[in-house]
Amino acid sequence: MGTEADSHGETPHQRRDRELGELLQELRVVLPGVQVLFAFLLVLPFQSHFDRLTAPGRTVYSATLLASAVATVLLIAPAAVHRFNFRGHDKEWIIQTAQRCVLAGTFVLAAAIVGAIFVAASALYHDAWATVLASGLGGLVTWMWFILPLRGPRYPDHQKLPSK
Repeated sequence: MGTEADSHGETPHQRRDRELGELLQELRVVLPGVQVLFAFLLVLPFQSHFDRLTAPGRTVYSATLLASAVATVLLIAPAAVHRFNFRGHDKEWIIQTAQRCVLAGTFVLAAAIVGAIFVAASALYHDAWATVLASGLGGLVTWMWFILPLRGPRYPDHQKLPSK
């Protein structure tokens, strides 16, 4: 029962190996960007334009710094979960736990990116223009990262392409 192949010719073990590999590969793409954002936010208070931030800009900066730190933790967590549990032979639990971390990290990262745009624009312009820019980016991120992916086929096996 545990070694039967699915419609793609994979055993459950092979499917879990592939899914875990895909998840970890996706994180290899995302993590450098998260780390650069976090580093940028850490050094921002030491830059000359930081004193131009208004009280709302400083509040958004603080929330953005915290969000980028939380996103970093959540998006690195799957590697730690895997490393501590890979010999436990429960890859399904590892994949489910890592998936939750990645989804939560993606939401928090979206907030951090939008906040970073607000902070940067607030230092250069004024809060009203920063709000417009951050809101526009927030809409784009919401569409590209959350709405569009959820509109796609959830179960590709049921969405067969017509044969020629």
